[in-house]
Amino acid sequence: MKQPAPAPTNLAPLLQRFFTQRLMQERQVSPHTIGSYRDSFRLFLTFTQQRLHKSPTALVVEDLQAPLIVAFLNHLEQHRGLSVRSRNLRLTALHSFFRYLAFELPTHAAQIQRVLAIPSKRYTRTLVRFLNRAEVDALLAAPDRRTWFGRRDHAFILMAVQTGLRLSEITGVTRDDLILGTGAHVRVIGKGRKERSTPLAKPTVAVLTAWLREPARGDDRLVFPNAKGGRLSVHGVKYLLEKHAATAARVCPSLQGKRVTVHLLRHTMALDLLQAGVDRAVIALWLGHESVETTQVYLEATLAMKEEALEKTTPPQGTPGRFRPGDQLLTFLSNL
Repeated sequence: MKQPAPAPTNLAPLLQRFFTQRLMQERQVSPHTIGSYRDSFRLFLTFTQQRLHKSPTALVVEDLQAPLIVAFLNHLEQHRGLSVRSRNLRLTALHSFFRYLAFELPTHAAQIQRVLAIPSKRYTRTLVRFLNRAEVDALLAAPDRRTWFGRRDHAFILMAVQTGLRLSEITGVTRDDLILGTGAHVRVIGKGRKERSTPLAKPTVAVLTAWLREPARGDDRLVFPNAKGGRLSVHGVKYLLEKHAATAARVCPSLQGKRVTVHLLRHTMALDLLQAGVDRAVIALWLGHESVETTQVYLEATLAMKEEALEKTTPPQGTPGRFRPGDQLLTFLSNL
């Protein structure tokens, strides 16, 4: 006798538990990750509603087949203009949810595996961008330190470029996180809820010490509050960096056209450490990277800089140009 088909599984409670239990309670992911995953599912559910003509609350897990997800990813690239990297980030959120479903719904293993088999799209990774010393100095000199905002912004930029903290990390730093005496450092909770301590240089300590003497605004625990005393938003940081970058570009023309972000300052700090001869493992710990291999992008950038310098030189008794290795296969055969 043929067994009746199992009843469809409502999607809404599973997705809610994925966020509240899996991500927030069990994995304790950062607010940044929660926001990224939330936005991914908003886009996906809106697309699914238009494609299937079903409201998100009426969706069942069986609706989320691999072809639908592939169509969603193609839609992001072709109609919303998302980059391949952004497309892959949306896929990462969906993969994470389906890995959760694998534990919750083992009866749906075939459907889940087909979704998990959707590959990330390959793309050409560009070399990391960074600021040179003259550009950093011009940026630090841009804020008007006669004003409260100027002193805050100067301290913010100095700490960002010296510590390499992420945006979510530096905007959340409190006075309790700063140790400004012997062994000065700042404590932060980074990706994966991992705590790390980053050393503070003497000039940074001096500026922060002076800044913390300022009358507190709003939440007096925050080191870098906004005008109302709350935490600086992403848009607030974007505004202050763009403002000071435009000012700095007047005295340092190479800054014109460069998009200055906290992440760019993070890259700048990493390149400074690498060029100073600091081991990659130390840089990975400093930045809070999961793997030493993540710092490979900085090594590639440094090599590119050296190659550019090499191309401008003329070898002794030679002609200007770049070394071109011989054919590897021919070399192999010749050495047999």
